[in-house]
Amino acid sequence: MPKLLLATTNRGKIREYSSLLHGLPFELVTPQELGVNIQVKEDYPSYEQNAIIKAESFARVSKAITLADDSGLEVDVLGGEPGIRSARAAGETAGDKERIEHLLARLNGIPLEKRTAHFKCVIAVARPNRKTELCYGECAGQIALEPRGEKGFGYDPVFYLPDLGKTMAELPLEIKNQISHRGKAAREAYHILDKIAEELKL
Repeated sequence: MPKLLLATTNRGKIREYSSLLHGLPFELVTPQELGVNIQVKEDYPSYEQNAIIKAESFARVSKAITLADDSGLEVDVLGGEPGIRSARAAGETAGDKERIEHLLARLNGIPLEKRTAHFKCVIAVARPNRKTELCYGECAGQIALEPRGEKGFGYDPVFYLPDLGKTMAELPLEIKNQISHRGKAAREAYHILDKIAEELKL
């Protein structure tokens, strides 16, 4: 079974992709498992560019079909911030807790109905010497007044979904994958990878 490299070290993402891509005739592997240890600077101004450079860099070194993503949280009242800098908004070494605290401090005093936001995700599927393909996903919600839930990762504890009355971190993985930005983009990627499998006669 050929390998599909998930170009991330984020355990939450690996767990989600393992579920989202289940059923494809590929062995999902991480950079650590392949012994690929490269640093890719994700400092481009768009999710697309960051996903592409990461996927293509890892595909070039590993010689494997590679999936990489870039995602972010865009808060309307903050003019779309933190956006492309979501992971670094509270500093280069900040963890999830610090990022959430930083975001809530910026939104202090703003009522829930004015805290509309979107999660966005772009997935790049790269193959050596082939054109990289892109997939898109988006999920609308609001920024909660305080964190709730123990599941998920990143900003999930403060991403509130009015229709469900829960934050992303309160949802079982199966439900989150149905509605999340990453879930939507991954369903597009699934079709692309399924076609690649057909080409390879897997």
